[in-house]
Amino acid sequence: MFRKKALALSAAAALMALSLTACESTAPAGDANADSGEKPYVAVVSKGFQHQFWQSVKAGAERAGEEFGVEVTFEGPDTEKDVAQQIEMLTTALSKNPDAIGFAALDSQAATPALEEAKSRNIPVIAFDSGVDSDIPIATAATDNKGAAAIAAEHMAELIGGKGKVAIVAHDQTSTSGKDRRDGFVEAIEQKYPDIEIVTVQYGGGDQLESANLAKTIINGNPDLKGIYGTNEGSAIGVVKAVEELGMKDKLTVVGFDSGKAQLDAIRSGVEAGAVTQSPVDIGYQTVKAAAQAIKGESVEKVIDTGAMWYDAKNIDDEEIAANLYE
Repeated sequence: MFRKKALALSAAAALMALSLTACESTAPAGDANADSGEKPYVAVVSKGFQHQFWQSVKAGAERAGEEFGVEVTFEGPDTEKDVAQQIEMLTTALSKNPDAIGFAALDSQAATPALEEAKSRNIPVIAFDSGVDSDIPIATAATDNKGAAAIAAEHMAELIGGKGKVAIVAHDQTSTSGKDRRDGFVEAIEQKYPDIEIVTVQYGGGDQLESANLAKTIINGNPDLKGIYGTNEGSAIGVVKAVEELGMKDKLTVVGFDSGKAQLDAIRSGVEAGAVTQSPVDIGYQTVKAAAQAIKGESVEKVIDTGAMWYDAKNIDDEEIAANLYE
């Protein structure tokens, strides 16, 4: 809690100086590019850059930028644990006087001062992926993460015969996606599968090595464990590495989320049973499309569902599935 307050206070101090600078401008915030005849500018700040998922989101954002005639910048912190770095990026983006902002929060509380600054300057904020736990964004382009996690839970239950012990290795407990992908799985198991027990939920920050170490500890502490669910690419790959290193293939069911080459290889080889995929390109595309619409004063849907679906070794090469997978 202290760390969150410190981050929020630090962001507030930086934004106070930024606000004073903005007040000295003769042009209203968000209008400078339109007045100069330049392309409207959309600053997109993601949750990271370490996974191919974010590169696919970036590709979709850039495609929309070209299609809708807006300039797009796309950046994210080194890892999905670097909250302070992300807040600094968001603050810097605001200092460039964008016409709109796309933002996927690692920590909504820490981002509040920057989001309030954007609101005060009439800069529309489009949340994406994890979304933002705030009423400031005018729209959110994202997967229904609770619904998608429920899909993972249903397949896990089927794969282990509807009973036994399972665990979760999650990427975080602060972002909306982290909480929803955990809670959607937990709620589906509790509501539909009384003979399945979730023995623990551990958080590896989406880091493969840390997630692998957590998975090893869980497996060693629960010899009768039947399955582990990893809530994002890094988490799932970490679980796969643990299963491989402990020689648990065909003894433990692994269910993941997202894709990436390592996860696709694990599914093809049978180490991982399957995963739920989002449409990362569409997440980026819909974020910038909504931003472009907002800049023009057009109405924007409050919730933009970008979809999710289950894939495994049986359907991984199907056209509809393959279009939503990335390496």
